Amino acid sequence: MATEERWVCVEDVAAHLGVAKDSVYRWIDERGLPAHRVGRLLRFKLSEVDEWVHHGSQGDAKRPKVRKRNESKVERKQLNQKIRINKTKKAKNE
Repeated sequence: MATEERWVCVEDVAAHLGVAKDSVYRWIDERGLPAHRVGRLLRFKLSEVDEWVHHGSQGDAKRPKVRKRNESKVERKQLNQKIRINKTKKAKNE
């Protein structure tokens, strides 16, 4: 039976790559480092991180960015506000 790769935390990824945790968070936001949100926690597969490094971490991100919890709430509020504005404009035009 093949052993399944375990999920690791930010500290483990930082140690694996030999960088600070802040760099890992920045790379998630700016460069598309593959991360998976499990509740409020970020988890990684080291094989995905290694593949990301080997394929050029500078390139276009193929995976969506993991958003910060508060950031998504703000974006949702902004989207809802735009929807309300558009509905109001449509109602005035009719």
